[in-house]
Amino acid sequence: MIRHGTTTVEGKSGCGLDQTGELKILRVLAALRQRPLDVLATYLGTQVIPLEYSGRADDYLEWVHTQLMPKIRRRRLARFVDACPGPDGLTVDQTRRHLTAARGLGFLLKVHAEQSGHDGTARLAVELGAVSADHLAYADEDDVVRLAASSTIATLLPGAAYQPGADRFPPARALIEAGAAVALATDFIPGGASTHSMQMVAALACSEMRLTPAEAVSAATINGAHALGLADRVGSLEAGKQADLIVLDAPDYREIPYHFGVNLVAMTLKEGEVLYQQGEVKWPAD
Repeated sequence: MIRHGTTTVEGKSGCGLDQTGELKILRVLAALRQRPLDVLATYLGTQVIPLEYSGRADDYLEWVHTQLMPKIRRRRLARFVDACPGPDGLTVDQTRRHLTAARGLGFLLKVHAEQSGHDGTARLAVELGAVSADHLAYADEDDVVRLAASSTIATLLPGAAYQPGADRFPPARALIEAGAAVALATDFIPGGASTHSMQMVAALACSEMRLTPAEAVSAATINGAHALGLADRVGSLEAGKQADLIVLDAPDYREIPYHFGVNLVAMTLKEGEVLYQQGEVKWPAD
């Protein structure tokens, strides 16, 4: 990620499937903070109901709300709680209860919204004041209007549609033209979008979702910072912010989406310190 120009990253749990696995993931993310990136952790432990709670999702939520999430909060292992309703996890009503409980414990909220079909989760994200609604492939006109009138960031993941060969991308143009704040992210997960290059994501955003290069750059930087609640520190070149910078081997920012699949990063700096510098290509001796 550093080699490809990322200086701040959100990492989610969710693949641990039980308390031991989830806490281990969150402890690893905590250990990676500022070593050398800013890593923000999100608890996403309810996307699949564990086998021992099969058919008893409400009992599982009760345990999560009274035992696991308070422990995560006390140990400061996560800044956000995310929820992903689906056939193997929670219903939308259970998702509402879960996120409401998380908000009551002091977590900021994120929502996997309108990911595989339209289920009302974008509206739920706005209603609960989520920091971001992610995916939004099946967002409709009403969702676009609600997001545009809210402070919830619409985080779009074009790689999540591109790699599986989906024929449906999020309605980025409609969101932007309505006035919604749009961010971009990789969705770099097992079995998902296996790229950690935000340059590639920007290229997909321009080619598949019709963002302009300037919109893609803003979505990948300052709007992404807003989606993490860090826009006062990172995401733009302003006095008083961290000197998180990249230097690109390109004469014009519009070449970022033009050179898809090419790493243009010549240097990555975190708080003014060089983390990565492009190496010299060694030519063979004559």
